[in-house]
Amino acid sequence: MTDALSPPETKEEPLSAARVGPVLAVLLSATFITQFDFFVVNVAAPSLETDLGASSSALELIVGGYAFAYAGGMITGGRLGDMYGHRRLFVIGVLGFAFASLLCGVTANPEQLVAARLAQGLTGALMAPQVLAVVTADFPDALKPKAMAGYGVAAGLGSIAGQVLGGAMIEADLAGLGWRLIFLVNVPYCLLVALLAPGILPSPRSRHRTTLDPVGAVGVATALALLLVPLTMGHSQGWPAWTWISMACAVPVGAAVMYGELLLNRRDASPVLDLGLFRSPSFRAGIIASVAFMLYFGSFMFTLTLLLQSGLGLDAFEAGLVFSPMGVTFMLTSVIGGRLTDRFGVIALVVSSAVTAAGLLMLAAPLYSIGDDTSVAWVVICLCLIGAGNGVVLPALFGAALMRVQPRKAGIASGILTTTQQFASSAGVAVIGAVFFAVAGDAPNGDDYSDAMARATAISVLLVIAVMWMTWTFKRLADEPKG
Repeated sequence: MTDALSPPETKEEPLSAARVGPVLAVLLSATFITQFDFFVVNVAAPSLETDLGASSSALELIVGGYAFAYAGGMITGGRLGDMYGHRRLFVIGVLGFAFASLLCGVTANPEQLVAARLAQGLTGALMAPQVLAVVTADFPDALKPKAMAGYGVAAGLGSIAGQVLGGAMIEADLAGLGWRLIFLVNVPYCLLVALLAPGILPSPRSRHRTTLDPVGAVGVATALALLLVPLTMGHSQGWPAWTWISMACAVPVGAAVMYGELLLNRRDASPVLDLGLFRSPSFRAGIIASVAFMLYFGSFMFTLTLLLQSGLGLDAFEAGLVFSPMGVTFMLTSVIGGRLTDRFGVIALVVSSAVTAAGLLMLAAPLYSIGDDTSVAWVVICLCLIGAGNGVVLPALFGAALMRVQPRKAGIASGILTTTQQFASSAGVAVIGAVFFAVAGDAPNGDDYSDAMARATAISVLLVIAVMWMTWTFKRLADEPKG
């Protein structure tokens, strides 16, 4: 009898063009919902404070707990997909996410909600790596740009929808559910995706046998937690001693994990961190550029929310609506971004990065000079430019990192990429957020928030320029042999 968890035995041909659409729709539904739930809790924070009596520390864990559980489990989720089949792990993750969302929606106190959010992050980490893994392993090369563009659209829309739809649902207060609806709506959504996935997603393509590395998995998760927890909670608590001790401990723990993984790599013993992937210049370049991008993007979304609500006086729903045009331009350029890069190559990426940088500079200038007199309409115009540039660059960075990855390593490569991006986003919120709060001061007014946003945006411009520089390296990687 075949073990239910034995490596896949069957092999399937690469997807035909006719199957790409349905497969992509199912996969990207998971990308959308994981991004949605990352951002939606931001707009629910005041309601959680009032209804559940959540303290500021509890709110940080409710928001940040999802992020570091998601990041900490991503690499292991990718490895499990390589071992037991990406379709199987995708369905398990989607069902787990539905159950965790149900728990979030029925919690009675902050402690229960923190635990449920951790479960949400872990189950999200099971399904999320399978999305890019299936694209990398099963899509024909000619159709991968379309898939990466779709991935960018889903990630961008999920981020924006978390702000807009989350605020709308809380405001509507359907059936008196209030903030609980933002979690409960996931349940039927995920059940539908789990029902469709087995009949639509491709079956496993190889019998390549590998094993799990539990020590490495726990070590990676521990090192990430030692960094992400203090980065998430440090500012509001005044950076007490434990935050610095935790981050200092992350260094030897991370070094020990890397050494152990290096030994396993040398013995070809299926480590959770396949360091051989980093021998690929395209993978290295894509990772580094993605880190710079997510440092900027994560912090920008966070600080802009503070500016709109605390600096310019908008409520949560109004602030979400300001984000909407950015989501629209992001979606439009994501759709055509693949064709632009096919036709113009690296020039399209450089120009798109320049458009993002221009939008950021146009936003920073009036904030610095006239403060909270900056009009919301001008902010929207700048966001449209920023979204347009991001829509071309972000999917291209995913594709650049994964374009030479072997199908049998697609899961672990996707897990490493998404973990790195998640960590960079959290680090950006912490580091650039610290600059923001340092400039704003202890009792900020509208002009203080505007000045703080201008300084934080200036740092974002430098990070986008770094992304622009990294894209030049992609030219010499186009003919790199697959490895």
